[in-house]
Amino acid sequence: MKRILIADDHEVVRSGLRAIVETRSNWIVTAEAPDGEQAIALALETRPDVIIADYSMPLVNGLEVSRRVKALRLRSEVLILTMHENEEILTETLLSGIRGFLLKSDARKHLISAIEALLDGRPYFTSVVLEKLLTDYQLNKQNKSGALLTSREQNVVQLIAEGHTNKAISSILKLSVKTVETHRASAMRKLGMSSTAELVRYAIRKKLVAP
Repeated sequence: MKRILIADDHEVVRSGLRAIVETRSNWIVTAEAPDGEQAIALALETRPDVIIADYSMPLVNGLEVSRRVKALRLRSEVLILTMHENEEILTETLLSGIRGFLLKSDARKHLISAIEALLDGRPYFTSVVLEKLLTDYQLNKQNKSGALLTSREQNVVQLIAEGHTNKAISSILKLSVKTVETHRASAMRKLGMSSTAELVRYAIRKKLVAP
Protein backbone atom coordinates (compact mmCIF):
# COMPACT_ATOMS: atom_id res chain seq x y z
CA MET A 1 0.00 0.00 0.00
CA LYS A 2 1.46 3.35 -1.07
CA ARG A 3 1.03 6.24 1.34
CA ILE A 4 0.18 9.76 0.15
CA LEU A 5 0.11 13.02 2.13
CA ILE A 6 -1.82 15.99 0.74
CA ALA A 7 -0.90 19.55 1.79
CA ASP A 8 -2.97 22.50 0.60
CA ASP A 9 -4.57 25.39 2.48
CA HIS A 10 -7.91 24.95 0.65
CA GLU A 11 -10.11 22.12 1.91
CA VAL A 12 -11.95 21.81 -1.41
CA VAL A 13 -8.64 21.29 -3.23
CA ARG A 14 -7.55 18.65 -0.73
CA SER A 15 -10.86 16.84 -1.14
CA GLY A 16 -10.52 16.87 -4.93
CA LEU A 17 -6.98 15.53 -4.81
CA ARG A 18 -7.99 12.84 -2.31
CA ALA A 19 -10.81 11.72 -4.61
CA ILE A 20 -8.35 11.30 -7.50
CA VAL A 21 -5.74 9.50 -5.38
CA GLU A 22 -8.28 7.09 -3.92
CA THR A 23 -9.30 5.83 -7.36
CA ARG A 24 -6.22 3.61 -6.97
CA SER A 25 -6.97 0.70 -4.66
CA ASN A 26 -3.34 0.33 -3.56
CA TRP A 27 -2.91 4.00 -2.58
CA ILE A 28 -4.06 5.55 0.68
CA VAL A 29 -4.14 9.18 1.85
CA THR A 30 -2.54 8.96 5.28
CA ALA A 31 -2.99 12.64 6.21
CA GLU A 32 -4.05 16.08 5.05
CA ALA A 33 -2.37 19.35 6.07
CA PRO A 34 -3.66 22.95 5.68
CA ASP A 35 -0.17 24.51 5.85
CA GLY A 36 3.46 23.62 5.32
CA GLU A 37 4.36 23.42 9.01
CA GLN A 38 1.71 20.76 9.64
CA ALA A 39 2.73 18.98 6.44
CA ILE A 40 6.25 18.52 7.79
CA ALA A 41 5.01 17.29 11.17
CA LEU A 42 2.59 14.83 9.54
CA ALA A 43 5.28 13.64 7.12
CA LEU A 44 7.49 12.82 10.07
CA GLU A 45 4.59 11.00 11.75
CA THR A 46 3.14 9.06 8.78
CA ARG A 47 6.22 8.58 6.55
CA PRO A 48 4.41 8.96 3.20
CA ASP A 49 5.84 7.72 -0.08
CA VAL A 50 4.68 10.90 -1.85
CA ILE A 51 3.81 14.35 -0.51
CA ILE A 52 1.54 16.44 -2.73
CA ALA A 53 2.34 20.01 -1.66
CA ASP A 54 0.84 23.29 -2.81
CA TYR A 55 3.57 25.80 -3.54
CA SER A 56 1.78 28.78 -1.93
CA MET A 57 0.91 27.56 1.58
CA PRO A 58 0.86 29.61 4.80
CA LEU A 59 3.88 29.51 7.15
CA VAL A 60 6.01 27.19 5.01
CA ASN A 61 5.66 26.90 1.23
CA GLY A 62 6.01 23.76 -0.86
CA LEU A 63 9.70 24.24 -1.64
CA GLU A 64 10.51 24.64 2.04
CA VAL A 65 8.49 21.50 2.81
CA SER A 66 10.68 19.64 0.32
CA ARG A 67 13.88 21.07 1.83
CA ARG A 68 12.85 20.14 5.38
CA VAL A 69 11.77 16.64 4.32
CA LYS A 70 15.22 16.09 2.83
CA ALA A 71 16.88 17.46 5.97
CA LEU A 72 14.90 14.99 8.07
CA ARG A 73 16.11 12.21 5.75
CA LEU A 74 12.60 11.06 4.97
CA ARG A 75 12.30 8.99 1.81
CA SER A 76 9.26 10.92 0.62
CA GLU A 77 9.08 12.28 -2.92
CA VAL A 78 7.49 15.74 -3.19
CA LEU A 79 5.09 16.73 -5.96
CA ILE A 80 4.66 20.51 -6.12
CA LEU A 81 1.29 21.80 -7.25
CA THR A 82 0.60 25.40 -8.20
CA MET A 83 -2.01 27.36 -10.10
CA HIS A 84 0.57 29.85 -11.40
CA GLU A 85 2.92 29.56 -14.39
CA ASN A 86 5.20 31.98 -12.58
CA GLU A 87 8.76 32.28 -13.92
CA GLU A 88 10.40 32.55 -10.51
CA ILE A 89 8.41 29.65 -9.03
CA LEU A 90 9.26 27.41 -11.97
CA THR A 91 12.95 28.30 -11.99
CA GLU A 92 13.34 28.00 -8.23
CA THR A 93 11.62 24.62 -8.36
CA LEU A 94 14.11 23.35 -10.93
CA LEU A 95 17.11 24.73 -9.04
CA SER A 96 15.84 23.19 -5.78
CA GLY A 97 15.97 19.70 -7.20
CA ILE A 98 12.22 19.03 -7.03
CA ARG A 99 11.44 15.94 -9.13
CA GLY A 100 7.71 16.53 -9.60
CA PHE A 101 5.83 19.68 -10.65
CA LEU A 102 2.23 19.96 -11.80
CA LEU A 103 -0.14 22.82 -12.51
CA LYS A 104 -3.41 22.51 -10.60
CA SER A 105 -5.28 22.90 -13.87
CA ASP A 106 -3.60 19.66 -15.04
CA ALA A 107 -4.18 17.70 -11.84
CA ARG A 108 -7.33 15.86 -12.90
CA LYS A 109 -5.61 14.60 -16.05
CA HIS A 110 -2.03 14.08 -14.87
CA LEU A 111 -2.00 13.54 -11.08
CA ILE A 112 -2.07 9.73 -11.25
CA SER A 113 0.74 9.65 -13.82
CA ALA A 114 2.81 12.11 -11.76
CA ILE A 115 2.50 10.04 -8.58
CA GLU A 116 3.25 6.80 -10.46
CA ALA A 117 6.42 8.34 -11.88
CA LEU A 118 7.65 9.52 -8.49
CA LEU A 119 6.88 6.14 -6.91
CA ASP A 120 9.00 4.55 -9.65
CA GLY A 121 11.88 6.95 -8.96
CA ARG A 122 11.28 8.99 -12.12
CA PRO A 123 10.77 12.77 -12.34
CA TYR A 124 7.48 14.10 -13.67
CA PHE A 125 6.75 17.42 -15.37
CA THR A 126 3.90 18.02 -17.79
CA SER A 127 5.27 18.94 -21.22
CA VAL A 128 4.25 22.61 -21.09
CA VAL A 129 5.82 23.01 -17.64
CA LEU A 130 9.00 21.16 -18.60
CA GLU A 131 9.48 23.37 -21.65
CA LYS A 132 9.02 26.51 -19.58
CA LEU A 133 11.27 25.24 -16.79
CA LEU A 134 14.12 24.51 -19.17
CA THR A 135 13.73 27.80 -21.01
CA ASP A 136 13.60 29.85 -17.80
CA TYR A 137 16.54 27.95 -16.33
CA GLN A 138 18.69 28.61 -19.39
CA LEU A 139 17.75 32.28 -19.47
CA ASN A 140 18.49 32.77 -15.79
CA LYS A 141 21.84 30.98 -16.07
CA GLN A 142 22.75 33.44 -18.82
CA ASN A 143 21.51 36.49 -16.93
CA LYS A 144 24.27 37.08 -14.38
CA SER A 145 22.73 40.33 -13.16
CA GLY A 146 19.37 38.76 -12.31
CA ALA A 147 20.23 37.05 -9.02
CA LEU A 148 17.45 34.77 -7.78
CA LEU A 149 16.39 34.53 -4.17
CA THR A 150 17.33 31.29 -2.50
CA SER A 151 14.56 29.02 -1.25
CA ARG A 152 15.26 30.17 2.32
CA GLU A 153 15.22 33.88 1.37
CA GLN A 154 11.97 33.37 -0.51
CA ASN A 155 10.40 31.65 2.50
CA VAL A 156 11.50 34.50 4.79
CA VAL A 157 9.99 37.04 2.39
CA GLN A 158 6.73 35.03 2.33
CA LEU A 159 6.52 35.01 6.13
CA ILE A 160 7.32 38.73 6.34
CA ALA A 161 4.51 39.39 3.85
CA GLU A 162 2.18 37.26 6.00
CA GLY A 163 2.86 39.67 8.87
CA HIS A 164 5.23 37.60 11.00
CA THR A 165 7.99 39.25 13.05
CA ASN A 166 11.63 38.17 12.79
CA LYS A 167 11.27 36.36 16.12
CA ALA A 168 8.17 34.47 14.91
CA ILE A 169 9.91 33.57 11.63
CA SER A 170 12.91 32.23 13.53
CA SER A 171 10.58 29.94 15.48
CA ILE A 172 8.72 28.74 12.36
CA LEU A 173 11.87 28.05 10.34
CA LYS A 174 13.93 26.82 13.31
CA LEU A 175 16.58 29.50 12.72
CA SER A 176 18.18 32.11 14.95
CA VAL A 177 16.79 35.65 14.77
CA LYS A 178 20.18 36.81 13.48
CA THR A 179 20.03 34.30 10.60
CA VAL A 180 16.51 35.46 9.71
CA GLU A 181 17.73 39.06 9.67
CA THR A 182 20.60 38.02 7.40
CA HIS A 183 18.25 36.32 4.92
CA ARG A 184 15.91 39.32 5.04
CA ALA A 185 18.76 41.76 4.34
CA SER A 186 20.12 39.56 1.55
CA ALA A 187 16.69 39.34 -0.12
CA MET A 188 16.18 43.10 0.08
CA ARG A 189 19.66 43.71 -1.34
CA LYS A 190 19.10 41.34 -4.27
CA LEU A 191 15.70 42.88 -5.00
CA GLY A 192 16.92 46.45 -4.58
CA MET A 193 14.33 47.16 -1.89
CA SER A 194 14.53 49.18 1.31
CA SER A 195 11.19 48.67 3.08
CA THR A 196 8.87 45.94 4.30
CA ALA A 197 6.07 47.40 2.18
CA GLU A 198 8.14 46.76 -0.95
CA LEU A 199 8.75 43.16 0.13
CA VAL A 200 5.01 42.66 0.66
CA ARG A 201 4.22 44.01 -2.81
CA TYR A 202 6.90 41.74 -4.27
CA ALA A 203 5.46 38.69 -2.48
CA ILE A 204 1.96 39.46 -3.79
CA ARG A 205 3.25 40.04 -7.32
CA LYS A 206 5.14 36.73 -7.27
CA LYS A 207 2.10 34.88 -5.84
CA LEU A 208 3.97 33.95 -2.64
CA VAL A 209 0.96 35.23 -0.69
CA ALA A 210 -2.61 36.12 -1.59
CA PRO A 211 -3.36 39.84 -1.98
